[in-house]
Amino acid sequence: MLQINEIKIRKDLTEAEVFEIALKKAHVKRDDILSWHIARKSIDARKKDDVHYTYSVAIEVTDEKKYRKLERVKNFEMPTFLNPHALSTLSTLPTLSSRPVIVGCGPAGLFAALTLVQNGAKPIIIEQGQPVEERQKTIEEFRKNGKLNPASNVQFGEGGAGTFSDGKLTTGIHSPFCKKVLEEFVRFGAPKQILYFSKPHIGTDNLVCILKNMRNYLMANGATFLFNTKVIDFEIHNQQITSLHTICDGIQKKVETNHVILAIGHSSRDTFEKLYEKGIMMEAKNFSVGVRIEHLQAWINEAQYGSITKLKLPPAEYKLAYHSTNGRSCYTFCMCPGGMVMPSSSSPHTIVTNGMSYFLRDGKNANSALLVNVTPDDFEESSPLAGIYFQKSLEEKAFLLGGSHYFAPVQRTEDFLKNQKSEMLGEVEPTYQPGVTLSNLNEILPNFVSDTLKEGLVYFNTKLKGFAHPDSLLTGVETRSSSPVKILRNENLVSNVSGIYPCGEGAGYAGRYHVCCC
Repeated sequence: MLQINEIKIRKDLTEAEVFEIALKKAHVKRDDILSWHIARKSIDARKKDDVHYTYSVAIEVTDEKKYRKLERVKNFEMPTFLNPHALSTLSTLPTLSSRPVIVGCGPAGLFAALTLVQNGAKPIIIEQGQPVEERQKTIEEFRKNGKLNPASNVQFGEGGAGTFSDGKLTTGIHSPFCKKVLEEFVRFGAPKQILYFSKPHIGTDNLVCILKNMRNYLMANGATFLFNTKVIDFEIHNQQITSLHTICDGIQKKVETNHVILAIGHSSRDTFEKLYEKGIMMEAKNFSVGVRIEHLQAWINEAQYGSITKLKLPPAEYKLAYHSTNGRSCYTFCMCPGGMVMPSSSSPHTIVTNGMSYFLRDGKNANSALLVNVTPDDFEESSPLAGIYFQKSLEEKAFLLGGSHYFAPVQRTEDFLKNQKSEMLGEVEPTYQPGVTLSNLNEILPNFVSDTLKEGLVYFNTKLKGFAHPDSLLTGVETRSSSPVKILRNENLVSNVSGIYPCGEGAGYAGRYHVCCC
């Protein structure tokens, strides 16, 4: 495989038209081409008077010696959608005396299940929430009427917390499994463009269909799903897991197993408490808290792209970070172009926010988490679970400030900076449902959080024009950016109890990267 790079395109063209331009650029004869595909596509908006696309095109030719000047792509593998047999396998799969159990049906749990069935095992997946079709209706009921289901909501249910987010596929690591994840999503119905877009995303609307396809595939290959089923206890003998106790519709059952993959997500607080009670070693870890900030998407588009380009560009994104002299960091996270702020509570009498976008990202507003880092030194106690209690306290205060009926407290940025309650809304209308209450978020945020947020807002306004627009809107609170707990594991990825494998966001190992997480 060879690759033609730095193909600058200043028109809206089809992939076939881009391919023809690539051939001319590299002086490659069409008759020499065996196959081709777009390898990468990105937007270059560094110069507002010359916003353009940059492509890379991968080509397979009959005689590579004729094109020695082109970059050779080493160890190149054909994408799965062209070669459906290009699936990775485990080097070894131990003989299992019982069916492996996966607790949690988010990204970590689902990809664990995929890996197992593709290597001949038949896992049992236990999820306290609902299948995605039912979960959609439950979440919509909460958005319309403020009726919370603590077992199935934005945090819990098939697909995990990322299902009702934006489906961003970003990572801070370099691993061959990153490619595997993207290809599996395409295999189950994701747009093929996620394989080459520089900032790929799937969108909640696509994720719902993809999850159903993944479930059907897993079941056809021997996996069993237990939805609406909660793990309430762990049986351990001689430091070896032997079984799980579950409850579904009030009926308790015992599931015998010697292998448990814990993919419980960052919000499974009662499960963390039960694991701690059972002697599973864990520790408090750093995480972040803050608010959601909303702008008009048109403001972000102009700030990022300018007003000259005629390209039909996707809604613009941003990613910003600020390091304060007080040692804190303020940064944006899970930015959702053309999206909405979601009610993401999982416990009664709490307010939690998150962002969501559909694939087209065609909403009027853009939103992003605006966060400040928190460390175990900020907690009132030294328990490994102290971060959970810190989060919950903020969420309960937000519930009270919002009026105690799942309305979220909101504040114009200008008023937040002046530490005064908002008395009206401006140009930005809130997207959060069931509703909002004009408030002063300074009243509930710790001083170190509100002070750092203010510094960050002022600084970000110098990097992205209009970020601190007086009418941009803050919605509180965002507390679930990552897990407050880390479940310890050894070099074999096993906890101090044999047979228990902590993984994913809930175990504290996904803070550096997010796949279908936000």
